[in-house]
Amino acid sequence: MAFSLFIFTLNNAFAQTEKSKNSLQKEFRYTNPITRDSAISMRDHFIIKVDDLWYCVGTSNPVWTGPNPGVRMLVSKDLINWKQHSFIIDAKKLPKDTPYNGRFWAPEIHFIQGKYWLTVNSGKVTKEEPKGMATHSVWLFSADKVTGPYKLVNGPLTPQYNNDSTLFEDEDGQVYLYCSGNGLFQAKIDLKTGKLTTPIQKFLDKKQPGWPEWMVGGIEGPFVIKKEGTYFMFFSTWTRGYEVGLLKSKSPLGPWELASPEPIFGTRKKGYRTEMAKENGYENLFFTDTEDPYQETGHNALFIGPDGNLWNSCHYFMYEKRPYPYSQTFQPWESGPQMGIEPVHYRDGMFYIDGPTWTEQIIKY
Repeated sequence: MAFSLFIFTLNNAFAQTEKSKNSLQKEFRYTNPITRDSAISMRDHFIIKVDDLWYCVGTSNPVWTGPNPGVRMLVSKDLINWKQHSFIIDAKKLPKDTPYNGRFWAPEIHFIQGKYWLTVNSGKVTKEEPKGMATHSVWLFSADKVTGPYKLVNGPLTPQYNNDSTLFEDEDGQVYLYCSGNGLFQAKIDLKTGKLTTPIQKFLDKKQPGWPEWMVGGIEGPFVIKKEGTYFMFFSTWTRGYEVGLLKSKSPLGPWELASPEPIFGTRKKGYRTEMAKENGYENLFFTDTEDPYQETGHNALFIGPDGNLWNSCHYFMYEKRPYPYSQTFQPWESGPQMGIEPVHYRDGMFYIDGPTWTEQIIKY
């Protein structure tokens, strides 16, 4: 009897301990797309966490038809509910002679050496060039606070068309600029002057000999992180839909090689940009559609999520011909890109990204 009582007491104590542990465990629930609001629809979402808030910048609409309103900043306390904070570059308030008043594409904010550095890609609007694409390149701004005000440091940083710029600071304090523009480019940069200290170098073409066919439509959106002595570069391709590939190198300037023979994330849809595929000669690529309801999940960047770990952000764009059983009623917010987030995992020298998901996800930590 005494022995049975001892076992009961032990089991009860164990159950109480487990209950106590579980009560301390936190839970984060999310369902993609996170934003479902046409008013804050953006592409190329870039999220940065500062103190207890998350801030997001991206490419605002209209994306393709002409100049857009500037660099929109969103803010959230919980990563779920987002609202507009401000325009950290407001196109309406720029002087007419501003050389960066065209399309404000793919802005990013990096906290380096005690300041916030904004890269944005734009060009000069003229009567002959109403979209500013002839001079579209990279511009660098800085601020003491993530919300600004941002002051121009230098630009354009490169002598030719470049886009999708990003910054990476190595452990020795050297900063690198990476960008796209009919391929991927790289250079060293001095942030204080905003000047490149090495020539901008194209190191990867979309039709690089010996590289996979899923890159041939186009490659863009580099983002670099270092892990266990290896440099990893995430990048996007729109060949089969919108997918994320991963490069790796032992040096921040390469040589770069594929970390995975296939994209590590994204969506594939045969009905996506079919005219572009036909015009550029890759309409005969064989692949199967992914089961998700998206036509685009790409241009990714990494940020610190609710559990203190790395998460992925990018735009999720609904596919009008999405497969059953996703809702067949197309809502107004679905006609534009919205924010999507997923956890990022690292194991055995490789990064992995869950998803893309479209049902409720529960993360316990």
